[in-house]
Amino acid sequence: MYSNRLIFKTSLDDEIFYLKDTILINFTLNRNGVSTSQLNSGTNGLYKSVFNQHLSQEKIDYLVDHDVCEYLINECNNLDIDSEFATGLVTLAEMKNVSIVTKAFKGTEVTAVVTAGVRTNATRAGDPSSYWEENGEFHFGTINIILLTNVCLDKSTLLEAFMTATEAKTVALNNLRIPSQYSNGFATGTGTDGLAIFSNTDSENKLTNAGKHSKLGELIAATIIEAIPKAISKQVWITKKSQSNALVRLNRFKLDINEFYKELDCDKFEFIKQLRIDARKQDNVAITTSILNLIDEYENGLIQKHEAYELALKIKEESNSNPIKKILEYWINYFIR
Repeated sequence: MYSNRLIFKTSLDDEIFYLKDTILINFTLNRNGVSTSQLNSGTNGLYKSVFNQHLSQEKIDYLVDHDVCEYLINECNNLDIDSEFATGLVTLAEMKNVSIVTKAFKGTEVTAVVTAGVRTNATRAGDPSSYWEENGEFHFGTINIILLTNVCLDKSTLLEAFMTATEAKTVALNNLRIPSQYSNGFATGTGTDGLAIFSNTDSENKLTNAGKHSKLGELIAATIIEAIPKAISKQVWITKKSQSNALVRLNRFKLDINEFYKELDCDKFEFIKQLRIDARKQDNVAITTSILNLIDEYENGLIQKHEAYELALKIKEESNSNPIKKILEYWINYFIR
């Protein structure tokens, strides 16, 4: 049924299919796992398949009046898989932008299958909430991770792997300096992420630790840290190069810049034109980042206000760009003075 859309096969012959709006993985062996899905959620002793699905507007409209678990069961029927032994994640990210990464060490192997979009839903743990729930409410997943390993893990180790994977997601976002959309901080995820991890219960190689000191934990983290930026690049075109821009870095801080432009006593068109050029220069990115770090340190109570303010003004003067100096001074006076 899916032979013409096979996009990847693991070393254990698990088959990963691309089916328009869905990434489907059929397991060729016995797998236990842990999943955040509303279909067979938590830890389960036997899974036969997992899918990640893009929600079209038609499906979103359907979900307004239908239960999520009911929807996922119906999708299992459409995919011709047994809903009793399946779990599924949903997202607005498109499946064509999936990223698949495999890492191995001796007899241990981990594969991450990731879709990610962080343009509108990125948030930081502890940020103000964007919704509250009563009697059940559905929201769309944005960073979805499916993790496969060829070794056997019991429930406690699966949960430890879950924790390591979650921390790795945060590292991947921090490496790209993804901003939260709900505060001035860096994002640690999105408000609706999904994660499913599966181990091989047929394997005689039973591992008991998936933490950060273990090789398994390292492989889990490494696959996710590599896969998430690739998926983000495909989905929303955010890359290390696009983030290396002073204006992009400043955008993390929620500030209405219109007041700044109102007070400008020069040609605004020429100012903005030069600002866009200067913002891409590496020295200005470094200077801007240093000042924003001081703002972070002050807001977190790690540096006193006066010291942060005085040092920020000194760093600002290191820039050879008048537009950069002016906009940095505005930021400094707004957030530290």
